[in-house]
Amino acid sequence: MSAMKWNKLGKIFDPTHHKLPNGCMQFAQSPQALVFDDFVRIYFSTRSVDKNSGKHLSHIAFVDMQKNLRDVIRVSDKSVIPLGGLGSFDEHGIFPMSIMRHGDAVYGYTCGWNRRVSVSVDTAIGLAISRDDGLTFQRIGDGPVLSASLHEPCLVGDGFVKVIGDVFHMWYIFGTGWKKFSSDAAPDRTYKIGHAISSDGINWTKEEARQIIPDKLGPDESQALPTVIGIDGRHHMFFCYRQSFDFRNNRDRGYRIGHAYSDDLMSWTRDDMNPLLDVTSGDWDGDMLCYPHVFECDGKVYLLYNGNEFGRYGFGLAELII
Repeated sequence: MSAMKWNKLGKIFDPTHHKLPNGCMQFAQSPQALVFDDFVRIYFSTRSVDKNSGKHLSHIAFVDMQKNLRDVIRVSDKSVIPLGGLGSFDEHGIFPMSIMRHGDAVYGYTCGWNRRVSVSVDTAIGLAISRDDGLTFQRIGDGPVLSASLHEPCLVGDGFVKVIGDVFHMWYIFGTGWKKFSSDAAPDRTYKIGHAISSDGINWTKEEARQIIPDKLGPDESQALPTVIGIDGRHHMFFCYRQSFDFRNNRDRGYRIGHAYSDDLMSWTRDDMNPLLDVTSGDWDGDMLCYPHVFECDGKVYLLYNGNEFGRYGFGLAELII
């Protein structure tokens, strides 16, 4: 495989510099691109405060940018999709939402989350469809299209969908369980990347509990937010990974960007070094790299990603050099 490298282009969007919908003030997490003829729409998850509980709620917004991916055209002024109803899988937030065109519609695969008691959260994957070029999305139903199952007991989320041939492929994460890593700490989770297929994008068949990307950090490695693109006839996956505990305030245990490649969509070879995207000392991404999204625009391959504090102050861009 030829050598590849990422050329960092810097932070391109800071949510604190713009008025966001739903009273949101910070965070532009998990940027996901939808390319139009003359601009790029980038969806992201931002946060408001629940007046009843004082806790965060995650909402989907977007920013439209010129194709130079520098100049902001506008930021959405209303909800792209409302949160779910009382007791639903997406009652407390949607993070992330993966976007793809399908025919005349735009499909949004949502990662809905809801709070729990003994642990902090659970997640599942829903589907909402837009008929107005991605301005607003309507759920196909109140429940998820992919969720916990017999051997994937929790935390099914981060679905990225791509149609290859006439088959829908979804790469997603599934939780292997929760664990208290120390007696005085809250439980932390571990999750791995899995794969499912569908003929219609709604009804899915999982490769139940098959971890498709090998661990680099050992069994307590958590892997998140896969994104897949074809380059020179080979499938490339980018994702983020970290230790499952003591990662929030420990720079050496926080998220980094991983990479794997496959020729058959079944066997994946991990190769984080080609291309390598690493932290930049003292910069906005000097402690953490997370939530990648790879896409093609005008013949170039780009990677959107978040930096320090899980995207509190926005997202940046890198260009792939082959």
